[in-house]
Amino acid sequence: MENKHVVIVADCDHPSIAIEQAVLKDICPDIPWLACKTEDEIIAQCAKGEGVIIMYAPMTRRVLQQLPKCKIIARYGVGVDTVDLKAAAELGIIVSNVPDYGTHEVSDHALAMMLCLTRKVAYASDLVKRGQWDFRLMHPVRRHQVQTIGIIGVGRIGGAMAHKTHALGMKVIAHDPFVSPERVPDYITLVSLEELLQQSDVVSVHCPLSENTRDLLDEKMLSLMKPSAFLINTARGSIVNEAALEKMLAEKKLAGAALDVLSIEPGATSHPLFKYDNFICTPHMAWHSEESAQELKRKAAEEVRRVLSGEAPLYQVNKF
Repeated sequence: MENKHVVIVADCDHPSIAIEQAVLKDICPDIPWLACKTEDEIIAQCAKGEGVIIMYAPMTRRVLQQLPKCKIIARYGVGVDTVDLKAAAELGIIVSNVPDYGTHEVSDHALAMMLCLTRKVAYASDLVKRGQWDFRLMHPVRRHQVQTIGIIGVGRIGGAMAHKTHALGMKVIAHDPFVSPERVPDYITLVSLEELLQQSDVVSVHCPLSENTRDLLDEKMLSLMKPSAFLINTARGSIVNEAALEKMLAEKKLAGAALDVLSIEPGATSHPLFKYDNFICTPHMAWHSEESAQELKRKAAEEVRRVLSGEAPLYQVNKF
């Protein structure tokens, strides 16, 4: 069967693209499944693509200028920091993400990380395995109902995290320059970033990575946090300056931290943060469940199908 359109999966670390193939089979029966990692590989292998689905592939201005047939780039995931959105808009290329596939998973993971830190679950388990059965070694552990959580970014995921921690009885404050007070539930109080860092017992990061948020939590900002506070990041690694975080833990100016994301992934076993007992790291897995993985693949393919069929996209992020 001859393809009606050319759709290419430029890179994907999933075990198959069967879901994408099922969604697109009538408009593109043959979908190349590539492993492009560099700009040159994308240019050489994706030049004929009308729809390009990506995971980590760098879609720079140089790359986009060499994709003359491209109408849509769909990214597996929420963040689109690997795509030059301005260049894509200038070239008339729609860029879409899948903003709602892992809302519950990521907020659940952030909550799990918070509880692991505040209840000292991982630390206690490690001590027990080493023969130290003594709850007094976990001191101090505080009741959640007397604690304040500060959420940076109250979009879908940050909002879900706010809802879940409010259910625990925590006071919820948040910072988000793109959200007005009337758009958040009455249990969320919007404050400045500085106020959030100063007042919170737990800080959970849920904003996108951009030029404005890169290194948002640097040494100056982290130094505003209480020495008894915990930091959680399930958003993007480069939002938190890892060298500054390491300094804070080394000087005992933070009670602990948990990251699902690092500035360079995968994290090397020699990473300076990995030596701390009060540091938890997971391998960029907050988004993952069997259900969310299937939803992600289906929705990315459906977005490509819409655009190539002449319909309006649901998740376009670069308006033009």
